[in-house]
Formats: sequence, C-alpha cells, structure tokens
Amino acid sequence: MIKKEYIALVLIVLGGLLVRLYKIGSPIADWHSWRQADTASVSRTYVEKGINLLYPQYQDVSSIQTGIQNPNGYRFVEFPVYNAAHAALVKLMPVFSLEVWGRLLSIFCSLASLVVIFLLGRRFISPLGGLMAAFFFAFIPYNIYFSRTILPEPMATMFGLFAILFFVYYIDSGKTAKLYLSGLFLSLAILVKPFTVFYAFPMVYLALQKYSLKDLIRNSKLAISMLIFADIVLVPLLAWRAWMSNYPVGIPFFSWAFNGDGIRFRPAFWRWIFAERLGRLILGIWGVLPFSLGVLKVVKKNLFIQVFLLGMLAYVSVIATANVRHDYYQIFVIPAVSLALASGAAYLIKTNEFSRLLSITVLGASILLMLGMGAYQVKEYYKINHPEIIEAGKALDEIAPKDALVVAPYNGDTAFLYQTGRWGWPAIDTSIENIIERGGDYYVSVNQGDADTQAIIKKYKTVVKTDRYLIVDLHKKI
Repeated sequence: MIKKEYIALVLIVLGGLLVRLYKIGSPIADWHSWRQADTASVSRTYVEKGINLLYPQYQDVSSIQTGIQNPNGYRFVEFPVYNAAHAALVKLMPVFSLEVWGRLLSIFCSLASLVVIFLLGRRFISPLGGLMAAFFFAFIPYNIYFSRTILPEPMATMFGLFAILFFVYYIDSGKTAKLYLSGLFLSLAILVKPFTVFYAFPMVYLALQKYSLKDLIRNSKLAISMLIFADIVLVPLLAWRAWMSNYPVGIPFFSWAFNGDGIRFRPAFWRWIFAERLGRLILGIWGVLPFSLGVLKVVKKNLFIQVFLLGMLAYVSVIATANVRHDYYQIFVIPAVSLALASGAAYLIKTNEFSRLLSITVLGASILLMLGMGAYQVKEYYKINHPEIIEAGKALDEIAPKDALVVAPYNGDTAFLYQTGRWGWPAIDTSIENIIERGGDYYVSVNQGDADTQAIIKKYKTVVKTDRYLIVDLHKKI
C-alpha cells in the first residue's frame, strides 16, 4: 500500500507544477529579463549553430560585459550544461518555443529539487517535516517565479541538492559509490554555478560528525575515497577555468560581485539581505515565526539544518554585492530556508507546550499571510513593463536579413537585442561610425528622445517609425 505521505508528495509536486506554468509562454521581457536573455541567447546560438560546450556564444558582440570587443560573442560564465540541455530539447521536440522549453527545463529542475528536499526533510526532521519542506519549496511565491525563469540557477540548485542527498546516503550506508555520485553532482553544480560550493557546508558537518581527523589519518581506505571525491569535484572545475582563461574576451567582469561597493556587513547589507529579501520577499514577514522556531529547534540532536543555513549566510556574505543588488542570487538559499520553515512548522503542529488548536491556528495564519504577502510582491515580476521592445523586435525581423548586425540600445540590457533575434550591441559602446565599420547594419530604438537616437536619425535614413519605436538603416546616409 502506498504511504499517505507519498500521495501527499505527489499532490505537492502537481501543485508546484501548476503554479509554475503561469505565463509560461511570456516573452523574455519580465523581471530580470537581461539575465534571462543572456542565458537564452546562448541556447538559441546552440540551436542555430550546433552545441559546442567549449565555445558558448551569445548575441552580444559589444565590449560592455568584458571591456574588450567581442566579435564572436563568446560567453564564458557558467559551464553551459543548462544551455546544452535547453537546445537539445528545442531541437529534439520543437513542439514548444525556445522560451517555453527553457522555462520547462527550469521547472523540471525545481520539481526534482522539491523531491530531494522532501527526502532531506524526512531524514532530518520527520515525515511531516519532509512534506512541509516540500510544500514551502513548492509554494513560496519568490521561488515559484524564479524556478520557472530561463536561468541556470534552478539546475545548479538541483545538482547541489542531489550532491547533499547522496552524501547523506553515503554517511548512512558507508558505500563509496554513493560518495562518488555525490562528488559528481557537486562537480556539476559548481560547474554550472560555482556559488553552490557553499552547499558543501552540511556535507562537511556530516563527515566530521561521523569521522574524526584520526579516522582520516589512520584509515587509508577512507582517506583515499575522500581524495577521489575531492578530485571528482574539483578537477572538472579547474579544467574549465583553465580553458576559460584563454578567452578573456568572453569572461564578464565578476570581481564586483564579492564586495565591489564595500557593502558587506554595513547597515545596508543587513537591511537588504535580512529585512527586504529574507524577511519581506521570501518569508512575507509572517514566515519569520516558523522560520525562527526552525532555527532554534534542534531535531534529533542534529544541526544539519542550522549548518546548511550557516553555509547560506557564508554565501550571501562572501558574494555580498551581487546578493544585495540582485534578488535572483537568493535562489540558492531557498532549500535551507524551506527546511528551517518545515522544522518550525512541524514543531508547532506536534508540540504539547502550547494549546494544540492555538498553535496550529497561529501556524496556519502565518503561512497564509506569508504566501499572500509574498505573492503581492512577486506578482509584479511577471509583468511586461516595456512591450515596445517586443514590437520593435518583430518589426525589425520583417525587414532585416538574419545575419544583420543590430544596435538595440537599452542601457546595456540585452533583453531588447534578444527580441530582435539578431547579434549586435545592447548599447553604443563606441561611436556609431566605429560600429558601422565593425558591421553594424541597423539601429533600432524605443527611446526616440535620447541624444544618440537624435544624432543618428539626422545622419542615416529612418526606414520604420511609430510612436513607440523607430528603425534606422545604417547603410543609408541622408
């Protein structure tokens, strides 16, 4: 007979799927469209030119990302596992658009993560805790939105969680095959997103809980297996980083992400990370109650959840500036937050220290208000605030050849360039004459009053003009 908890898990997974299908066919012009456009652009290039993991390319040929002209559009950021899978789905099953397949891939990764979180919650809290962890991961509005975006983070999170799960299996069984599987998943996770290395915190804790340093010294078999594990994790990453270093033109500026503006541990850091992001956006204020109880509650004399949260604190502290500037960086903290929420919720449901009816009522109200407050904020993320970039992209597509190079200024944001379906420049990074020398064919603008646009339309012929956009042929001087 199928256990009731697995029936409940199936229902949570189905519910998580349904809420993530909302606006799945929406153009890449919603919240954080610039980052989604960069990711989708690599996938689109793979669809058009073939998948080559060693040479990821995208549509931006400007110097904005790296400070160096990038005529081949190299994009060396994450190892393009997500993009290769995305492109393969589009080519093998072209029943959906590239955008829909990208979102479906992220949704699949998110639902796989949900199942892993259930298993971790079941192991470290209780069966009820596992279901509650899965529930929170499935329905936190912040996570609903970001786990259906075209970003590599949901895939990296999935790999990181599988790494933790198989490490737990190794600790419980002692079977080295599970240890090596854990290493493989962690290797994939940090190849996709190196920040997932912070998922190793609970793994190190579990290892130190079971083995002492003396065990590693005296037990040669254990020491060798751990060294092999470390090699599986690190060698692919080091090889990829060594390869990337040959193409600095495709490596965007990244040092700013750590503490580029000196915000780490300043009052603004605490406000943005803990008040605005964790407190309001993710926990919807009312979720602070079960979350806090989950942090304080030590389950089965094990600090797995607390150490996982400590790893996430280390993550947001080390990658301080990026976490403050961009809310999608907190995607990685949701699994640990979900487990803490589940631990607190399970405690309130089972405790005899308070009135059972009262504690369950307070918990239910807290969860409803948490989800409501979160949804109120996140609903804005789905909006297309500038539909004119989509209209202009379609208009250009009707008149420009597929190999045309386009200038689509949008403050350096590549979402507009992506809508044109062409390679080119998301801003004028030099003079327009230099861009024309490099092959620029068309200039398309949705801001007709800016200085660059006014200067260009005085020199070159405007071939399409509406009250929302204009297109200029850079080969036709006036």
